[in-house]
Amino acid sequence: MNSFGSLFFTILYMTAMLRPVAPVFTYIINQDYIAEFLCINQDRPELKCNGKCYMFRQLKAQSEEKKQNLPAIDLRDYPIGFVELLDFQPQNKIPVQKTGSIYLNNYALIFSGEIFHPPAGV
Repeated sequence: MNSFGSLFFTILYMTAMLRPVAPVFTYIINQDYIAEFLCINQDRPELKCNGKCYMFRQLKAQSEEKKQNLPAIDLRDYPIGFVELLDFQPQNKIPVQKTGSIYLNNYALIFSGEIFHPPAGV
């Protein structure tokens, strides 16, 4: 039973993930039919769209449908609670040194003439 449930939810998840690209798969499968009967630009064969205009219209309609299904949220209806925004002013200001150059040379090089040899295996 457990494997059936996991298989069911995996198939459900894959279906949900493939839904946005369903018009593309439909176009690929039915390309000849769409180009011959459903193409918007049948009167302009120089465009050679072969029904891609229909596919893009379907993708646009699907994205518009997704936007319409989203509820409008007014943040005034959902107060945060007892949280108040405070005007935070730091008490200790860190002094900034102004130098004539942007480049700061804050490192020291210790030169050693020895050649490094890794340790030998035991």
